[in-house]
Amino acid sequence: MDKHPGDDMPRGVKLLHDPVRNKGTAFTEAERDKLGLLGLLPPRVCSPAEQEQRVLGNLRSKASDLERYLYLVSLQDRNETLFYRVVMNNIEEVMPLIYTPTVGKACQEFCHIYRRPRGIYISLREKGRVREVLANWPHRDPAVIVVTDGERILGLGDLGAAGMGIPIGKLSLYTACAGIHPTLCLPVMLDVGTNNEQLLNDPLYLGVEQRRERGPDYDELVEEFISAVQEIFPRAMVQLEDFGNRNAFRLLQRYRQRLCLFDDDIQGTGAVALAGLLGALRISGGALADQRLLFFGAGQAGLGIASAIVAALVNEGLSVELARQRCWLYDSQGLLVSARDSIAEQKRPFAHEHPPLDNFGQAVETLRPTAIIGCAGQPAVFTEKIVRLMAALQERPVVFALSNPTSNAECTAEQAYAWSDGRAIFASGSPFRAVQQGNQSFEPGQGNNAYIFPGVGLGAVASGTRQVTDEMFLAAARVLAEQVGEQDLAAGRVFPRLERIREVSALIAAEVATIAYRDGLTDKEPPADVLGNIREHMFEPLYPHYA
Repeated sequence: MDKHPGDDMPRGVKLLHDPVRNKGTAFTEAERDKLGLLGLLPPRVCSPAEQEQRVLGNLRSKASDLERYLYLVSLQDRNETLFYRVVMNNIEEVMPLIYTPTVGKACQEFCHIYRRPRGIYISLREKGRVREVLANWPHRDPAVIVVTDGERILGLGDLGAAGMGIPIGKLSLYTACAGIHPTLCLPVMLDVGTNNEQLLNDPLYLGVEQRRERGPDYDELVEEFISAVQEIFPRAMVQLEDFGNRNAFRLLQRYRQRLCLFDDDIQGTGAVALAGLLGALRISGGALADQRLLFFGAGQAGLGIASAIVAALVNEGLSVELARQRCWLYDSQGLLVSARDSIAEQKRPFAHEHPPLDNFGQAVETLRPTAIIGCAGQPAVFTEKIVRLMAALQERPVVFALSNPTSNAECTAEQAYAWSDGRAIFASGSPFRAVQQGNQSFEPGQGNNAYIFPGVGLGAVASGTRQVTDEMFLAAARVLAEQVGEQDLAAGRVFPRLERIREVSALIAAEVATIAYRDGLTDKEPPADVLGNIREHMFEPLYPHYA
């Protein structure tokens, strides 16, 4: 961001329409005189605090969360500094509006509420011209690129080009939670079609009107995109987001050694759930190696979490095989067992010897897990019977209903506490309000990936690492778990309060950067004070002075 007006500094109305430099009513009298703004603004100069007060008043007057989302997006489009000031100062109130759960509804309505372009769209029509498309991005050298093909948006499925709301939302969190400057954030949609019939029949759909490409053209477009990023933005970190299972695992394996890249749905979800489990064990008093975990879902989230737990157990001294035996997965075909005829390659390590079971309640009864973890996007599958069974099997049963958005949660916080007589250790993917159970008030923790990926990204950017490794995510999980205080645990929280998320992100970033320096993954020299260096990279929503 320009601190002082230069030759490229817009003036007058153009300046007011520049979201990066615009200060709105906060332009001083001297700035108004110098920059051709006299008469274009109301005469009173407002402080940033007064602007924030006005925004919050307007925000809270809206009738629905979708209206609040649209209002905030509009603010972001005209004054990014003020937008991030509001988000950072009111994170618990605003984050659910700019990300989950509201962003899910926004994506479903994306083509009908579309106002202004943000990000880069690369469709099959641009195949062979991807470098040219990326070169149209107005900000040089983005630090973080979040890319999706829209096939598996949250738990909502294939939303095609309407899934662009997810990269936009994720990158807002990179700035709000970890201080990555907004001009260094690039959302990308790889539009390869959609199999969503409702969208294909919608006259207002904004994406390519064809069924989703599965063949060589898909792989060639992804390869062209990756190659173009390496050429045009060689210092950028790429985050894969909401790809379908058939592509997410193979793309991660194909490209993670080639450039600085990770998949948040696999690695970020794994790290945040592991951190929550470590927090839960501080309440129950058990050891990680003694747990038996049953997952409802064996997609990116389930396998990502299971892999993170295995990595943590191996780090504690268990063999890979023994560590995998602690994790049992239940998918659309029932319990994942080795006798199954056809098993996807990424699932095979977790296919154990056991008679087949096609009823989740029966799987709970048979396996007697210490924790059930929901990550399949199917609502209400943790029934009263199942939660009560968990409470009968374990003194402090762990019930993680991690599916997003809220409407897809496996059970609500209130249900988990009521059906377990207040003994469940609960966490969810989307936020739930505090629950009163008897004489105790519970504040359910939100297992939001925002606790992990912004800090990992910040550490990667600050260190200049060439790779994002599994050890970095394991370190991130442990840092996050360590930031849960005794007061949090007493209230049933296994994650720290969102108001501390920037501090958590800084600590995670420092660990990530330290690993990069130690392992020779960067050409940068390690600073004397890694954490201090991290903090210097973090954007603060402060207006520059132009006069």
